[in-house]
Amino acid sequence: MTSPQTTVVDVVVLTMNDRPAECQRALASLLAQQDVELRVVIVGNGVEPDHVPANAHAVALPVNVGIPEGRNVGADALGDPGGEFVFFLDNDAVLPTPDILARLVAEARSHPDAAYIQPRIADPDTGVTLRRWVPRLRAGDATRPGIITVMAEGVVLVRRADYEQAGGWPGHFFLFHEGIDLSWRLWDLGRTGWYAPGIVIHHPATDPARHAGYYRLVARNRVWLAYRRLPVLLIPIYLTVWTLLSLARIRSRTNLAVWGVGLWEGLQGGHGQRRPMSWTTVLRLARAGRPPIV
Repeated sequence: MTSPQTTVVDVVVLTMNDRPAECQRALASLLAQQDVELRVVIVGNGVEPDHVPANAHAVALPVNVGIPEGRNVGADALGDPGGEFVFFLDNDAVLPTPDILARLVAEARSHPDAAYIQPRIADPDTGVTLRRWVPRLRAGDATRPGIITVMAEGVVLVRRADYEQAGGWPGHFFLFHEGIDLSWRLWDLGRTGWYAPGIVIHHPATDPARHAGYYRLVARNRVWLAYRRLPVLLIPIYLTVWTLLSLARIRSRTNLAVWGVGLWEGLQGGHGQRRPMSWTTVLRLARAGRPPIV
């Protein structure tokens, strides 16, 4: 039985049964965590999950619904009532010491305004933290803690009450940029995020472009993000800045053509419910170092 002093952490792990060794290492490191009460769900995205630990829940989805919707399904499966926190863990990430989750909870206690706590992600072999894993614009020093406005969604601790009030992940995004959408909604609730780089989680330094449809999905979801979350006056500014940056970064004509298909797809609609952030939130994000035009 859980004691009144024990913090309950719900943990959502997705699998497609395509990383058996990595997933087993991730789960072993998770189950070794101490000083927290874990409730774990393994969501099979289009599969019946393999290697489900004892006392863990398993959910098999008939089709691959994408990462954000798979996370929503997992969090819902452990809800009513849920734990105080929800921890989302990629199935190829490893918690290198048994105190990781307890330390993340302690950071949350120290920063009550933060809806989510982001640890530092580092490659297990090189110790390198990729720029895209550092949740702020000035990513040169990956070891500097502070308030953040976005998240590296594959490894993050979120207060369940805030997660539910924000409405969870944008499930129809399928993959990419869902963390920005959720972060902006949490900020629009008057909350913040906190980066705790002293807490390190291992994750292989893979290239996101390895995913099929990468350039199409990142383009489409950027447009959807703008239409869903930004005040009308900021939408063209955001999309112009992002388009210019993309044109400067994408070197391959083939990839640029795929990116253009995604951009056009996003402009055709499908973004879902529009709930633009308030201008107060725009100002708060700007003061925090990342105005929502970049």
